[in-house]
Amino acid sequence: MIWLGIESSCDETACAVLKDGPVVEVLSNPLYSQIKEHSVFGGVVPEVAAREHLKKISSIASEAIKLSGISFSDIGAIAYTAGPGLMGPLLVGASFARGLSQDLRIPAYGINHLEGHLAAAWLSAQDLKPPFLTLTVSGGHTELILEEENFKYTAIGRTRDDAAGEAFDKCGKLLGLGYPAGAVIGKLAVGHNRKFHHFPRALKGKENAEFSFSGLKTSVLRYVETHSPEYIQENLGDICASLEEAIVDILVSKTVWALKKTGMKTLVVGGGVSANQHLREQLQRYCVGRGIRLCFPDRSLSTDNGAMIAAAAIRREKEHALLNIEEVKPWMPLAP
Repeated sequence: MIWLGIESSCDETACAVLKDGPVVEVLSNPLYSQIKEHSVFGGVVPEVAAREHLKKISSIASEAIKLSGISFSDIGAIAYTAGPGLMGPLLVGASFARGLSQDLRIPAYGINHLEGHLAAAWLSAQDLKPPFLTLTVSGGHTELILEEENFKYTAIGRTRDDAAGEAFDKCGKLLGLGYPAGAVIGKLAVGHNRKFHHFPRALKGKENAEFSFSGLKTSVLRYVETHSPEYIQENLGDICASLEEAIVDILVSKTVWALKKTGMKTLVVGGGVSANQHLREQLQRYCVGRGIRLCFPDRSLSTDNGAMIAAAAIRREKEHALLNIEEVKPWMPLAP
């Protein structure tokens, strides 16, 4: 069956066409990123995001169909992001998906955005079976979840305040790197001194899987305030390396604690921050030699995209666990 996946939870308008089968194929996966619209504000403005989704969603869906070499009449089902996310953008995607499903007389299924991020890793490892530990780390979410059979989710720990991706972006803004800054920090950090400055690691050493990044943002703010702009620019690579080290260090240490606590031998990582090379290397360093399977999504599928939403629906369909549209509770959390 051919699936159309629609993602509109934040600032990417994304549609994808996937073909289900023994091996699921991504036939197309275009998206429009609203970086230009939001960079002037230094962050995502929900009202602006919703308007941009309205402008772009029809053309992105048409582009997905054209690139896949099929027609709209070939689509057998639609999967769209039902939440969590920004209410306005979510409503745009849901309304488009449900309207199209009525027009084509095919089913539409609401999918949890975080489950989509995990399904992105599944696309690269389709033999993956629960139980396993999951680390979802993005601009809006940082959490460790245990997934068991029949899509049973148990929260092991999550951030108390800010997400790791937000910490990357906001700290980068303080350093004058613009928005978004996560990928820029990763590039500037390569080859520089990760011990140049010790930024705080909140809750490290605590016997739990909880995260906190608000104090890190405050620490970077104080650092910028107490050093000249010239000093910041001269040592920007070392500062970025030290900042990246602090964020990755706490992500890895909490994940290691959760792996030991649950006894899981498989770790699935998803979300935009999963593209970070230093995070990948540090988790790989721990898992290698300990018999732990580590599954990352392809970097092209790390950030929000339509393929991950369709993949999540296909994964549920294979386990006969899809929800009818009337049963979907929009913006429902992944775990209690």
